[in-house]
Amino acid sequence: MARTQAADYDERRMAVLDKAAELYAHSGFHGCSIADLAAACGMSKSLLYHYFASKEDILFEIMDGHIGALAEVADAYRGEADPVARFGKLTHGFLELYADASARHRVLVNDLDKLPEERRRHIVDTERMLVDLVAHTFGEIAPTLSEKDARVRAMLYFGMINWSHTWFRPTGRFTVDALAETVIDQMLGGLR
Repeated sequence: MARTQAADYDERRMAVLDKAAELYAHSGFHGCSIADLAAACGMSKSLLYHYFASKEDILFEIMDGHIGALAEVADAYRGEADPVARFGKLTHGFLELYADASARHRVLVNDLDKLPEERRRHIVDTERMLVDLVAHTFGEIAPTLSEKDARVRAMLYFGMINWSHTWFRPTGRFTVDALAETVIDQMLGGLR
């Protein structure tokens, strides 16, 4: 007989993903066992398997949820006609998301290679879409840039912001908005 779903099934599932993101971010995917995760969630391994079929499924859902949220930011501002305004809104949106989901972002950056090829390709395709959007935006801001140069600058941009989770603390002296404005100034200064 199939097990029925509890009323709080989705909330508990999200709580498992949040706890897994924290543990994977701290110890790495291979440094955290299902037993470790179940204990941290205050549940048995069998109950954990009620929510997820495997540790890999948990990893994929963490990454897919995070990259999906980044894609939502991109979709929200893709139609902005002014490329400078679009770039600013994208930067603020990405950095706000990174600050609110530091553990998930860390997992995405550090453990992508732990996914099997098909699942990794799904994540990488979304990452490419984000890079393409920023490269296209840079090309609109500086029409004399070649496609290759615009893409290199987009990769530099993501290299800059993707690693901010290693040092940036939103509760510190520098706010997310101030960080975003600094990134915008640096990148646009190089395009003008």
